[in-house]
Amino acid sequence: MLYLSERDLHTLGIDWNETISSIDHAVRCLDRGDFAQPIKPYLRYRNPVNRIIAMPAFLGGDVNAAGIKWIASFPGNLDRQIPRAHSVVVVNDADTGAPICIVNGALLSVIRTASVSGLLLRLFDQLRTPDEVKVGITGFGPIGRYHLAMCQELLGARLRKVSIYDPRSIDLHAEGQLPEHVGLVRSWQEAYDDADVFITCTVSSAPYIDRPAKPGSLQLNVSLRDYTVHVFDQMKDAMIVDDWDEVNREATDIEVFHKEKGLTKEGTKSIVDVVCHGALAGFAPAQPILFNPMGMAVFDIAIARHFHDKARAQGVGTTLD
Repeated sequence: MLYLSERDLHTLGIDWNETISSIDHAVRCLDRGDFAQPIKPYLRYRNPVNRIIAMPAFLGGDVNAAGIKWIASFPGNLDRQIPRAHSVVVVNDADTGAPICIVNGALLSVIRTASVSGLLLRLFDQLRTPDEVKVGITGFGPIGRYHLAMCQELLGARLRKVSIYDPRSIDLHAEGQLPEHVGLVRSWQEAYDDADVFITCTVSSAPYIDRPAKPGSLQLNVSLRDYTVHVFDQMKDAMIVDDWDEVNREATDIEVFHKEKGLTKEGTKSIVDVVCHGALAGFAPAQPILFNPMGMAVFDIAIARHFHDKARAQGVGTTLD
């Protein structure tokens, strides 16, 4: 069995086009029904803000692996100067059940999250193809930072401006040399109002986005609890989810829209609709698109298998007896 640490993942490096293609392959397995993915349980105790989630899945196709991600999210860790999320992913051979890989650390989950966003961004970009793209990001922890890296690789020279808002005191220079068009702003409104692509990467416990989005923009609601019901009427005709049954719970924006505005599964498009059946083309060009990804275990298995195969080929990681 191969053991991969976060250091090993950094050694292997992140090719966003490769990881996004892994997510694309996984979505096509979903379309064919070549997967298994039970609803994930949430373990809570003492402080209900904290949670540990079990995410089992099987994914067929070229991945042909099963496994589970066990991920803890403790927002108070940020005040302790330690990471909010900790996780481990176990990958099993689909034919024998034997564990073939353990990936330790939250980085794999961060890469998966940004790669799912990247798949939507790639399809959005192919359809609407703006000459210049302005990106807004609210929340600049690890998920925000890796979304920035993904956007830089996918959009290249067309990435004109990146506006980052985080209520915490952050130092962009700590991220290394960033181009001049990447900068901090003083409010989420400054990051949001003129963004062609807006990305929520917060740990917000209550929604706050209460104003119309830029026409024709892509709203990547990664943190799932940032949009108030005031935006529903503008967004209702272009709601995308990864999996309705997963995302319509745990006080997400989708659950609130469902309870307070009558949003139904039939009123949304799935990531399968978008990737495999061209759903984006059915939205009016000026219609803002709101993508709400709860996080699918099959995507974690796809990304874990990607790094397992890459590590085997390059001799990275530790083999355990």
